Amino acid sequence: MDVTDDTTPASSPPPATAVADDAPPAVRRRLRLITIIATFGGLLFGYDTGVINGALPYMTEDLGLTPVTEGMVTSSLLLGAALGAVTGGRLSDARGRRRNILLLAVLFFVGALGCTLAPTTEVMIVARFVLGLAVGGASVTVPVYLAEVSPAERRGALVTRNELMIVSGQLLAFTSNAIIAQVGGESGGVWRWMLVIATLPAVVLWFGMLVMPESPRWLASQSRFGEALEVLRQVRSQARAEAELKEVSALAVKDEQAKLGGWQDMKSTPWVRKLMFVGFGIAIVQQITGVNTIMYYGTQILTDAGFAADSALTANIANGVISVLATFVGIWLLGRVPRRPMLMTGQAGTTVALLLIGVFSLVLPSGDARAFAVLAMTVTFLAFQQGAISPVTWLMLSEIFPMRMRGFGMGIAAVVLWLTNFVIGLVFPSLVSGIGISNTFFLFVVAGLLSLAFVKRYVPETKGRTLESLEAELRTRFS
Repeated sequence: MDVTDDTTPASSPPPATAVADDAPPAVRRRLRLITIIATFGGLLFGYDTGVINGALPYMTEDLGLTPVTEGMVTSSLLLGAALGAVTGGRLSDARGRRRNILLLAVLFFVGALGCTLAPTTEVMIVARFVLGLAVGGASVTVPVYLAEVSPAERRGALVTRNELMIVSGQLLAFTSNAIIAQVGGESGGVWRWMLVIATLPAVVLWFGMLVMPESPRWLASQSRFGEALEVLRQVRSQARAEAELKEVSALAVKDEQAKLGGWQDMKSTPWVRKLMFVGFGIAIVQQITGVNTIMYYGTQILTDAGFAADSALTANIANGVISVLATFVGIWLLGRVPRRPMLMTGQAGTTVALLLIGVFSLVLPSGDARAFAVLAMTVTFLAFQQGAISPVTWLMLSEIFPMRMRGFGMGIAAVVLWLTNFVIGLVFPSLVSGIGISNTFFLFVVAGLLSLAFVKRYVPETKGRTLESLEAELRTRFS
């Protein structure tokens, strides 16, 4: 199954809506506001996954965590995210993207409050699992919502704003962790202040989504074409809204006739099944680099490299800063270069950085030289990861699945992503303890080479197509 041909089949409908948008300024402002509000889900995703990085050392002492329970506290969120991804995908297909995001805002609030007030390790694990349900649901629903609201030529930039908010949330977590640690010193419960901050954006997300529209493509998939047109008129010019609705409606009817929408389609529709496996591969590629070992255990990696504990917390902010800056670069690149070469470049860059982290940890003596060499390579790694791999991954997963099963398809792919994340997050401390940090990163290098080969052979190009023309193209290519 070689899908590297980037040409559009002659049988595919022309991307009629993939033209310059002539929408008036008020319409553009409306689209910008929708993007900002929805991506608070990404901000919460980033903060809640990144805050454990600095909170864990204080939590370990306060709750009496062991290495095993440390891994459980960290990875319980990831296990919840796997379940939240598939459940969130199904719910967003059944109930609508907007309603699902409102539910996720409540889960974010309850989970963050539960973590903050947790009196025991057991309660913390349960609260982190609830938070994971919200993170997993947001990782699926927000990109799909943005992809379905965005015009084709701006889809890459607007969907990737969610990735920008994710890394901004992580930077906020790293920065607030360092500030709270400085202010709170060694006082007990300092980690609770780190965790409670996440309740604030959850409130903003809930109130904001109350006045946001539903996805026009979801409305069309439910045969609510009048409402779909009304939403399109909020974010497109009048003429373009009507033209786009015709294209969306025609595909909705076709998908309804094909009964696309769930597990049965994976079993009975060969092109959908092949597409799902490509989606699984893209998801694994994003995680197999080991990115979240740096996001979750970055402070510990820097401490092992030679930084003092307080210095490691401060130095870890550099990881957050470079992630945000790299994502800005990634958003800029997505409007100018194809997705697949960008993904391959990111894979090559992260693999070399991981190789050098392993080499420096092996050959340099413990001290400043080793500490700053490892920091430089983690920053380089994150530049390639957050500037290329992560934005392309979430964008592609929001694009490639058919309209009537877009939430479901991305949800299943995200389950694979989060389970891969869960396994890596769970075993990373044991790997470092058992075979050393150098050999652990050498394993990630091997995984990176395999990932590069997969992307080159199997991942299709998605840039420059409307979602409808892309679906027709992939249907033809995989049939």
